[in-house]
Amino acid sequence: MGGTERPVRSNERTFPIGGDLPVRRLGFGAMRLSDSGPSSSSLVWSAPEDPESARAVLRRAVDLGVDLIDTADAYGVGANEELVASALRPYPDRVVISTKVGVVRPAPTEWVPMGRPEYLKQQAELSLRRLGVEQLDLLFLHRIDPKVPLADQIGAFKELKEAGKVRHIGLSEVSIEELEQAERITPVAAVQSVYNVADRRNEAVVDYCAARGIAFLAYFPLAIGAHARQDGPLAAVAEEIGATPSQVALSWLLHRDACVLPIPGTSSVPHLIENQAAADIELTAEHIDRLSGAFQSQTPLY
Repeated sequence: MGGTERPVRSNERTFPIGGDLPVRRLGFGAMRLSDSGPSSSSLVWSAPEDPESARAVLRRAVDLGVDLIDTADAYGVGANEELVASALRPYPDRVVISTKVGVVRPAPTEWVPMGRPEYLKQQAELSLRRLGVEQLDLLFLHRIDPKVPLADQIGAFKELKEAGKVRHIGLSEVSIEELEQAERITPVAAVQSVYNVADRRNEAVVDYCAARGIAFLAYFPLAIGAHARQDGPLAAVAEEIGATPSQVALSWLLHRDACVLPIPGTSSVPHLIENQAAADIELTAEHIDRLSGAFQSQTPLY
């Protein structure tokens, strides 16, 4: 592929989560709408100081065509789910809300896995209430609790699905072995893990998902430290094609495979518009090879 100037696209612009929930591949992560301080110091602990501005970002995202919104019960200790509901209910038919349970927040700086089946079921019920829905489109196990057998944690999700309270099941930050173990119990429709051009620790998991038609929601998709460098590879490609480094980073993910669904988050409408415009960016094979090689051996910069 190296050296050619032809545009490269891995797939269509949409992906069917679980086979029956087609979404535009460039989604929106609502985590950064919790709190209101600089992202470097935000603890994702409380509701935003300016909730109307946060709601405006969510509504603008939907106006721009975003139909996959990701949240979690741990973001703002429930406040983020309530924010999503207050901004978007009644939800348009095409909008898919994904949320996560399985992490407790005993203090602002603590994120502790909690996988007891009764707790997971309780939190799913609370997510249903906060989001104002009868069924969760996509529910992730936020983190596997090493103190609880994985079969018990996945079993609780299976029961929720069989009860009609969850449509599709997802896992976050899992290995291929853990994913295989979960799939022996119930179908897994999605995985959510950190992944971007500068941090490809989950490369093998992406390949596994691609082979099995599992959606891979990429969080931290912008390679924050790397893409901010004015003399970096992303900036160089961005200058060549008339885009921004952030758009190039997102476009690299969109070209990676059909199953990859980046979920960039922001509390700024201008940044939201910039990010979503990445869906129209075309990279050549040479661009992709250059970026992939430039970051292949780098340590994540955040």
